[in-house]
Amino acid sequence: MGVSKVAVIGCGMMGRGIVEVAAAAGIEVTAVKATPGDLSGPRQAIEKSLARRVKRGKMTEEERQAVLGRVKFTTEMSDISEAEIVVESAVEDEALKIELLKRVEKEMHPEAVLGTNTSSLRLEALSKDLQRPGRFVGLHFFSPVPAMELVEMGGLEGTDDYAYTRCEGFCEQIGKTPVRIKASPGYVVNRLLVPYLLHGIETLESGIASAEGIDTAMKLGCAHPMGPLALSDLIGLDIVYAMAETMRRELDDPRYTIPTTLEQLHSAGQLGRKSGIGIYDYSGDKPTLNPAIKIGG
Repeated sequence: MGVSKVAVIGCGMMGRGIVEVAAAAGIEVTAVKATPGDLSGPRQAIEKSLARRVKRGKMTEEERQAVLGRVKFTTEMSDISEAEIVVESAVEDEALKIELLKRVEKEMHPEAVLGTNTSSLRLEALSKDLQRPGRFVGLHFFSPVPAMELVEMGGLEGTDDYAYTRCEGFCEQIGKTPVRIKASPGYVVNRLLVPYLLHGIETLESGIASAEGIDTAMKLGCAHPMGPLALSDLIGLDIVYAMAETMRRELDDPRYTIPTTLEQLHSAGQLGRKSGIGIYDYSGDKPTLNPAIKIGG
């Protein structure tokens, strides 16, 4: 039996993406803004994303309106009580997530499954205050959610089969491919991807090639859709930084050491496409290397 009601906690880019694909699949979605503030921003962002689909001929205007009609935006945690699956998608901060998940569990239906969209944190740590850890699953979506097919799915030693089966069915219902993975920091993709991104930045620092040269080499030499520097900017340098910092701590592995350039850009708030400047400067007609980056020294 398919899922008919879902709640998503967190209305950032990832949370909004999960809301959009679930509503587009015919599911009623409660989108809970995890921080105080106006609800118009998340709704407008989803409206714009759906409008792009209409413009590309991927859906009609009537379908767009129907999708929006299936989404309820709220700041009240009590509104999630009827959801069959609740997906937490707040910022990648362990202490914040632990506290938030505890609050969420108290409000959700006792038979519902609780998922967390963490990319690098340990599920054992996140579940330490939960009363029903058997219904807790890691559901790692990828950005942008509407376009990316994969969902990495990990559980605890005591996660029950119902939780896995329910989440697998939900992922397939919204057009995603779930891959069951042993729950460990970074799962598979980020365990491999983060060192690649960091080494791409180090290669730029060393002066071996220009930023454009590095990205072009990896696109043409490895058939990647974009190079490591452009991808880091797309993901967000704050996200890359947080993943590297967490995995360096959790895995005690020097491959996740943060390069000087990433440290400096993160400190300056130059976080990539979301801020208009990161490794590349996006203020012109074509991205160019951020002039603040020092090469070869």
